[in-house]
Amino acid sequence: MKRRDFITLVGGAAAWPLSARAQKATLPIIGFLDGGSLETRRGRVDSFNRGLNESGYIESQNVAIEYRWAQDQSDRLPALAAELVDRHVSVIVTASGIPAALVAKAATATIPIVFQVGFDPVKAGLVASLNRPGGNVTGVANISGELNAKRLELLHELSPNAGLIAVLVNPANPLNAETTPQEVQAAAQALRLQTLVLRASTASEIDAAFATLVQQGAKALFIANDAFLNNRSDQLAALSARHRVPAIYEYRESVMAGGLISYGASIPDLFRQVGLYAGRILKGEKPADLPVMQPTKFELAINLKTAKALGLTVPDKLLVAADELIE
Repeated sequence: MKRRDFITLVGGAAAWPLSARAQKATLPIIGFLDGGSLETRRGRVDSFNRGLNESGYIESQNVAIEYRWAQDQSDRLPALAAELVDRHVSVIVTASGIPAALVAKAATATIPIVFQVGFDPVKAGLVASLNRPGGNVTGVANISGELNAKRLELLHELSPNAGLIAVLVNPANPLNAETTPQEVQAAAQALRLQTLVLRASTASEIDAAFATLVQQGAKALFIANDAFLNNRSDQLAALSARHRVPAIYEYRESVMAGGLISYGASIPDLFRQVGLYAGRILKGEKPADLPVMQPTKFELAINLKTAKALGLTVPDKLLVAADELIE
C-alpha cells in the first residue's frame, strides 16, 4: 500500500466516529418520563417504539430517546422532568398516568407533551377539551372510569357471594383516588353490594391495606387503575392468593403476573398510539391540533390457574367472552 493511500485510509477511518457523533448530536430527542422502571415497562416501551417506527422514526437512526425512570418514587418526577427540559428535548412522552403528565406540563409550556393517562385529562386540567386540546399537551386517554361499573360486574360474577368489596386506590393520585370509589360505589348500589375504600401509595401500605381488608371481612378486591398500583402487580397477586381474595385489575399484564381477572384497554395499542403521536409531532404537527385519542380495543383476561387456587368456578359466559385465558 502506498504511503499516501495509507494516510487517506487512516484519516477517513478517524473521521467516521466524529461524523457519526455529529450526526447523532443533531437527531431530534424524545424524553420518555415514567414513574416506574424499565423492568416493569419494557412491553410498553416496545409498543411505543412500534408506533414510532410506523411514523417513520427508528431509535438511534433518525431519533434519540432519553429515558427517565422514577422507580415508583413519584417525588422524583419533577426533577426528572426538569432534566429533560434542560436537555432541550423535542418531545416529552409521559407514560405513567396523570401525576407524570401534570409534572411535565408544569415543567414546560413550550416543549410538546404526549401523555398516556387513565383518567379524564380535561378534569385533570391537562387539556381544554378532548377534540381541541390547546397548548402544548395532547395524548391518549384511557378514561377508565367509564369501565369501572363493568369491571365491578365482572368481579361480582366471579365471586357472587362477596357482599363487601374492597376498593384499593393510591392517595398520591388524588383525582383518581376520589373518583374511582364514587364510581364503584354507585355501581355497587345497583348490585346491592357494600364497598370498603383502602389507600396505599407504598409497598408497605399495600401490606397494611390487605390487613385491613381481612380484618373488615371484605371478600373481593377492586384495584383502581393507577400507575403505581399497576407496577405492584406481583405484590398484589401474591397477597390476593395468600388471603384468598379474588381481585380485578385494569390490564392483562396484572393477570399475567398471577392476578385473577382484568378488563380494560389494550396496553400495546395504547402505547403504539402514543408513539404515532410523538412521530407526528416530530414531523411538525402541533399538540393543540391533535385530538386526545381514546382506546377502541378492550381486553378481558382471566387466569384460570388463579381461579382454581381460589376455589372459583369461572362462568361459561366469561370463558366464551374472554380474549385470553391463562392456564
